[in-house]
Amino acid sequence: MAETLAVLSEQQFSLLQQEKFVLLGTVDAESGAPHASAISWIYAAEPSRLRFAVDHRSSIISNIKANPKVTATFFGGGGVNVIYGSVRVVSEELDDVPIKLSCLDIEIESVRNAMFYGSRITVEPEYEKTYDRRAADKLDGQVFEAMNKA
Repeated sequence: MAETLAVLSEQQFSLLQQEKFVLLGTVDAESGAPHASAISWIYAAEPSRLRFAVDHRSSIISNIKANPKVTATFFGGGGVNVIYGSVRVVSEELDDVPIKLSCLDIEIESVRNAMFYGSRITVEPEYEKTYDRRAADKLDGQVFEAMNKA
């Protein structure tokens, strides 16, 4: 059985200091069913807290307002890292960003490696942004700077 931690390990914290592909699991506000979303504007603010940004109209917002319990899953260090926690809205709208984004924090309750026994991830998922790379880099910079100020 995988060890369960109360905060991010040093390695996990380090992995979440750069842009990372994360699957955010919420509870659908209408159906009560699981809801998964891929996000990348997320980082570890401290070993016990993640900060992320999403479009202010995202179903993630209505879901967490109805039920703040979430999971954040990312691949790294050879494992499937699952963070369990509760979300709170830090800012309904980030300043100095050209699109309307909300900023949220996940207060970490526990962290575990959900990889099945006797195995490890050898190649992590990769993604690329399919719109103008310069525009994407500029927007990413603006979003992360605004999240740090929130």
